Amino acid sequence: QVQLVESGGGVVQAGDSLRLSCVASGRTFRTPITGWFRQGPGKERDVVARSDWSGVDEIYADSVKGRFTISRDNAKNTVYLQMNSLKPEDTAVYYCAAGSRYSRNKNDYNYWGQGTQVTVSS
Repeated sequence: QVQLVESGGGVVQAGDSLRLSCVASGRTFRTPITGWFRQGPGKERDVVARSDWSGVDEIYADSVKGRFTISRDNAKNTVYLQMNSLKPEDTAVYYCAAGSRYSRNKNDYNYWGQGTQVTVSS
């Protein structure tokens, strides 16, 4: 089993920055792929960014390219999502997920955190 705990959400104004953290514990070697997803009100849960433990193979949603950065500290089993130039449309619950496939599809991720709310006011 793998446990994921997110933190770092909050209420900010447009243009501000936030950094989300996701701490993993358990059999993390079985889930080398970590993704950040988000789900806005009335919307599907979609991928925001994805990385593997080497940090080489990263992908981003088009809507966040150039503003969000995924990174990791393997010694701390922690993955981060740095979010800059936040917009009201970034408002959502953000989830950390872990799996073993290089995928944008939420169904390919086996483990999920509880989510952290990010609210961006205009």
